[in-house]
Amino acid sequence: MFIKRLLSGIALLVLAIGFIYTGGLPLLLVVAAIAFIGQFELYRALGIEHKGLAFIGYLATAAYFVLVYCGGVYYMATVIVVTLIVLMTAYVATFPEYKTEEVTAAFFGMCYVPVMLSYLYLTRMLPDGQYFVWLILLSSWGSDTLAYCFGMLFGKHKMVPKLSPKKSVEGAIGGVVGAMVLGAIFGSAVNSRFFSGEVSLFTCSAACGVGAVISMIGDLAASAIKRNHGIKDYGDLIPGHGGVLDRFDSMLFTSPAVYFAVKILEEML
Repeated sequence: MFIKRLLSGIALLVLAIGFIYTGGLPLLLVVAAIAFIGQFELYRALGIEHKGLAFIGYLATAAYFVLVYCGGVYYMATVIVVTLIVLMTAYVATFPEYKTEEVTAAFFGMCYVPVMLSYLYLTRMLPDGQYFVWLILLSSWGSDTLAYCFGMLFGKHKMVPKLSPKKSVEGAIGGVVGAMVLGAIFGSAVNSRFFSGEVSLFTCSAACGVGAVISMIGDLAASAIKRNHGIKDYGDLIPGHGGVLDRFDSMLFTSPAVYFAVKILEEML
């Protein structure tokens, strides 16, 4: 099991590096594919994957990514609002076929997976985004690995035992601090390519710290959903890891966190 998990993890990392480095349309298509699969996995966990409301969610996701590629931030927000209106229209037009919780689940699934994950691509498209985008991996997968190591070595105080019995406060602190160190090292290594080396180092470190904290929330949120619905994994697509959401759950939160952290820090400094 460990070997299978390790090999699939390495394969995912190699693919991630390749597409993130390439950027552009190839990255957007991969992000969209992951988002569609993750959205389906979530809808399946919520029991609506084959219902009409889910197909409205899938169509909304397709429209959203088209507008992401076109660069229309205003229209991206419009898609989210229109999606809610269409879902509510379907709700009242077919009443009482659907329950309120199902409408909520369809809208939540569209925002939780595709919209959040789209910030991976949006970060890549920022000025100097070819460098800042790597902070998402460092603060997501990097902090997760470091938190695991620190937790194994020093973990004594349980963080949220009802959700994740193995996670410790010490591991969480180690993951956040470790992510900030990784960000500083990364910023130092590439600072000559930024407009200001000092700004890039601080921005990278701080953004990684913010991303690492938010990453834990994403991981725990995914665990809470699984526990609420009595499932162990969202799927079995990735050997040793489960479904797409099992591997990318923290990145859903880290991507927008790093995007906004970088934009705010760069404007402030």
